[in-house]
Amino acid sequence: MKASELVLAPNGSLYHIHLDSSTLADKVLLVGDPGRVNMFKDIFDSVEFESQNRELHALTGTYHGTRMTALSTGMGCDNIDIVMTELDAALRVKNGKWNARSNRHLQIIRIGTSGSLQADIDCGSRVAAECAVGLDGLMNYYKEWVTPLPEMEQAFAAHMHLPAGTARPYYVQSNATLLELVAYDMHHGITATAPGFYGPQGRTIRLHPAIKGLNEKLASFEWTDYTRTFRTECNPREVRNLKEITGLRVTNLEMETSAIYGFSHLLGHEALTVCLIIANRPKGTFLNDYHAPMRQLVGTVVERMATI
Repeated sequence: MKASELVLAPNGSLYHIHLDSSTLADKVLLVGDPGRVNMFKDIFDSVEFESQNRELHALTGTYHGTRMTALSTGMGCDNIDIVMTELDAALRVKNGKWNARSNRHLQIIRIGTSGSLQADIDCGSRVAAECAVGLDGLMNYYKEWVTPLPEMEQAFAAHMHLPAGTARPYYVQSNATLLELVAYDMHHGITATAPGFYGPQGRTIRLHPAIKGLNEKLASFEWTDYTRTFRTECNPREVRNLKEITGLRVTNLEMETSAIYGFSHLLGHEALTVCLIIANRPKGTFLNDYHAPMRQLVGTVVERMATI
């Protein structure tokens, strides 16, 4: 593989994330903010490795005997293209050498912040992305991409009537096991991933969004041909209290999940996003100080990941 394609740092790790197969754990926790990685120092029982390159802050340690890597991604699907590609490649790189025979796969959970599109999902709520719809168009750049949910994509396209100049949306699901074991007590729905924060999320500062009523259109979409059985016990491993979920609505809007799910789908990894809601777009409310509830969410996810 050409050096210009598989780009490595001087120490032989992946160029941007500064991880390789020896420093990357199989359980990966992604956060956007590089400063948020410091939370894991107080949660992990021990830390074996740390690196920081630009907005990509990596920390590998153990919690109750389970090895995990926390990694910041920065904002946006362009960063996720780098992070997900290099995480997968890191499984196959050691001492600067490529090993295509690696059979390792990753369990990846993004712990992020997001804005609610539904009035009944208030600031401070936790939302798990059972599915993601990518408004970013990133996965359409990969030859291997074939939509796993064609009927949902068709229904979404018919509902939204997006202008011709926008990227073609794509749909992809989370990993069912992670969803059930990590997010059993959270809101579930479709997370929409936008390619920006202002116009692509329907905000007007000086410039105006090209898609009028974007958030209202997203919020009113529901995939009705969707049914599954979900455990509701506090211990999800006990099959005693089940409920049937029929239909999924678009619950929230953020900037990374569709690409994480898309790459995981193509590369054979397991992925889930759980978000703390810090804005309610229909109500116009915003949670300015969310450090404490984010710290609680991070602790919850680490605790549950350690049992899987």
